[in-house]
Amino acid sequence: MAELKFEIIETIAVISESPKGWKKELNLVSWNGREPKYDLRDWAPGREKMGKGVTLTKDELLRLKSSLESMGK
Repeated sequence: MAELKFEIIETIAVISESPKGWKKELNLVSWNGREPKYDLRDWAPGREKMGKGVTLTKDELLRLKSSLESMGK
């Protein structure tokens, strides 16, 4: 399996933290040197391991934001 390279450009929010220290975070991440995308996933303490997640472009994130805001209406 090819090595996965990532750079967390900005941590936007920590959504939750488990008793074992894993944190669900929304970050701006560059994967394998590509243009950064918004990324929501669980990270182990020290970020040495990660869970499965979802990456979104800015447009996708804004559509999701709009959808979530309309849920409360």
